[in-house]
Amino acid sequence: MDVKKLIILGSGTMGHGIAQAAIFGGFDVCLYDIAQNFLDKAKDKIKGSIEKHFVAKGKITKEEGDAIFARLKTYTNLEEAAKDADFVIEAVPEDLALKKKIFAELDKICPVHTILATNTSVLPVTAIAGATGRQDKVVGTHFFNPAAVMKLVEVVLPIGVAEETVETAFAVAKKMGKVPVKVKDTPGFIVNRLLGPLYMEAAQMVLEGTATAEDIDTAMRLGAGHPMGPCELADFGGFDVIQMAQDAVFDYTHSEASKLNILYRKMLEAGRLGRKNGKGFYDYLPDGTKKPFKLF
Repeated sequence: MDVKKLIILGSGTMGHGIAQAAIFGGFDVCLYDIAQNFLDKAKDKIKGSIEKHFVAKGKITKEEGDAIFARLKTYTNLEEAAKDADFVIEAVPEDLALKKKIFAELDKICPVHTILATNTSVLPVTAIAGATGRQDKVVGTHFFNPAAVMKLVEVVLPIGVAEETVETAFAVAKKMGKVPVKVKDTPGFIVNRLLGPLYMEAAQMVLEGTATAEDIDTAMRLGAGHPMGPCELADFGGFDVIQMAQDAVFDYTHSEASKLNILYRKMLEAGRLGRKNGKGFYDYLPDGTKKPFKLF
C-alpha cells in the first residue's frame, strides 16, 4: 500500500524521534498528543535537532531544513488527526489497557484500509490487535531509542496479520532510513529477549561483588566486542524501562529467568533511573564525564 499520510500517537521521547525520522523520509506527518504543550516541546526538540545536527554541520541547507520541518503537523484531536490516515504508529506509554483502548478508538475512526502499528517493546501485539476488528491490519513496529538515529525496527507479526500489512510496515521503515527485521509476537521479541538476561546477570554480578560495573563493562567491550557494556547500556535505556519490560515479560511467561533483578528495584527506590536523571550504575556529571557509583 502506498502510504501518504502517516500519523504518530504520542510526542514523548519515542514519538518525536519517530516523527523526525518520518519527516526526513519524506512523509507528511501528523503528530498527536493529549496536550498542546507536549506537542510544542516535541516540535522544539525536532527543530533543534535539525538545526544542530544537520544544518549547522552543513549536511543540509537551512531552506532544506525548513522544508523538512514543514512536513510536521500537530493535533490534540485524535479523530481529526487519524480520520484519513494510511498508517498509524502508536508510541504511548507501555500500558496494555491504554494501548487496547486507543486501538479500539482508532478502529472506529480510521478508514478500513488504515494499518495500525504499535511501538511496544515488550507487550503482546496480538492482544492489542484483538481490541480491533482489523487484526489483519495490525502490526508491531518496535523502534529503538533514540528513534531518529537508531537504524533497527523490529516488525512484530501478531497472529492473523496479513502479508500486505507486513510488507507495508517494511516499506515505511525503509523509507525512514531504517533496517526492518521480522519477528514473531513472542515476549521480548529479539533484542529485549536477548538483552534481558544480560542486564539481569550483570546486575547480579555487581550485587554479589563478583566485579564492579566498570570492570564488567570494560570486559564486555574488549572481550566480546560490544560497543557499550551492559551496565552502561542499562543506564542508557533507563531502569524504569527495564523494570517495565522485565515485569511485562514475567507477567506473560511466569518464567523465573525473566524476573527483574532486585538491584534494579533498589536503584529505583533510591531514585536512580540511569542516564535520564544522571544517576545509574554511574554518576553522569555536568561536564559530560561519568564516574562509577559506589553501591555500598
